Amino acid sequence: MKSKPIIAALAVSLGLPAAAGAEVVKSSDDHFTLKLEATSELSPEQVWERLIVPTEWWQSPHSYSGDAANLSLDPSPGGLWREDWEGGSVWHGTVLQAQPPKVLSLSAPFGPLQGMAVTSIWTIKLEPIETGGTTIRFDHVTNGSSASNLAEIAPAVDFVKSEALKALARPLEE
Repeated sequence: MKSKPIIAALAVSLGLPAAAGAEVVKSSDDHFTLKLEATSELSPEQVWERLIVPTEWWQSPHSYSGDAANLSLDPSPGGLWREDWEGGSVWHGTVLQAQPPKVLSLSAPFGPLQGMAVTSIWTIKLEPIETGGTTIRFDHVTNGSSASNLAEIAPAVDFVKSEALKALARPLEE
């Protein structure tokens, strides 16, 4: 698949976030694995700075309060991704690993996954592109019981993560 780096380099040179792939790799009643990838014209350091401020890239419709401005993230092990608003708050995840500007890993059963009592690990990797820019990879693995029917929810989680990835990869001007 040699065309992928060429397409990624072209997208970066044009200043476009290029979704190189989004895929539900595997799903069953008790498990799903997602792999998503995009390129950005931003350096890994710039992507990291955006990444740790979810108000800049997470989509408001995919928050409990309806406003991504209520999100915060402490990007250190044990730190929380949370949402606070008048009348409520929610824990979205806990940071497991932070290696700026390379890796952020969270235990993060976002949204309806919380009520399903599942385990979700979301790993975000940032890799510099030789010609400039960054490859951003989202790996998301969720495990539960067979009663969880995770195969049914996997496409929705993939959609939400795809939207987030596009926003994270966008150029600074947008």
